[in-house]
Amino acid sequence: MEYSAPWWLPGGDIQTIWASLYGQRRRGPALVFKRERWITPDMDFIDVDMADAAADAVDPAASPDQRTLLVLFHGLEGSSSSHYAEAFGDFARQHGMVYAVPHFRGCSGELNLAPRAYHSGDFEEVGWILRRMRARHAGPIVAVGVSLGGNALLRWAQEMEGEASAYVSAVAAVCAPLDLMAGGLALGQGFNRLVYTGMFLRSMKPKALRKLAQHPGLFDRDLLLSARDLYSFDNVFTAPLHGYRDVEDYWRRASAGPHLARIRIPALVLNARNDPFVPVASLPRADAVGDYVRLWQPEEGGHVGFPHGAWPGHVRAMPDAVGNWLLQALR
Repeated sequence: MEYSAPWWLPGGDIQTIWASLYGQRRRGPALVFKRERWITPDMDFIDVDMADAAADAVDPAASPDQRTLLVLFHGLEGSSSSHYAEAFGDFARQHGMVYAVPHFRGCSGELNLAPRAYHSGDFEEVGWILRRMRARHAGPIVAVGVSLGGNALLRWAQEMEGEASAYVSAVAAVCAPLDLMAGGLALGQGFNRLVYTGMFLRSMKPKALRKLAQHPGLFDRDLLLSARDLYSFDNVFTAPLHGYRDVEDYWRRASAGPHLARIRIPALVLNARNDPFVPVASLPRADAVGDYVRLWQPEEGGHVGFPHGAWPGHVRAMPDAVGNWLLQALR
């Protein structure tokens, strides 16, 4: 990916924050989503936002299930209204694609029911979603995961190996923390801890307390309230609720980085080298990823930022590059 940040947005933090808050997300009208509720195998639910960009389809006469479906897996505490989700939706509209944003449990605005939430290694949930997408959609499917969703999507492709091609033609991960230990510790320090970790915990702690009200005794309330970083939060909540021994077991087993060579479908892995969430030393090297994985590691971009253009800037450069790579992989 050839990318240079605008001169007036220097540094990974500014590129991250500005893109999220102020970058223009669309070149055209907003997509109109139709929300579907899917009942999960454990009798919980997820909400999936679907949009059919028929008006801009290359072949408007083609039925929706014959056109390419783009599935986006969002990041930590993200949703279909996240800046990157809207920007990818605009790319889907421009190219006449069907677009789907499945929400991880508890991220659609309504708390899920089961004594669990979601996590970076949630490849079984990703697999269940993609199997349902494949069962209902006859045309090509491509998938992109952003940050946490990118790591989970790559973990699914790794676990599936050659069988992944039965469900999707290509995948892309954007700013995924492929070494969760490195990323988690980085978020617990300095400016990251003050700004980003605080932002995440202000959303995640109330959800966890509501989960405790649903399922009394699920975890130690006092330990959760005392958590001041993701290490502590994941240790008391995320890890034990999802079958991990502790946070270090979770971060080790859920990290996609060590297993990229197992992937057997075209996979794009995009990480900015100034991402404040992902230390550059933790990024994968080209000689360790296998023949199916393409690495893009531009010097700038921040964390899911990649702002572009004159003031006030837009965030379509990254979805355009990633989306076009996925379409090219279909050919």
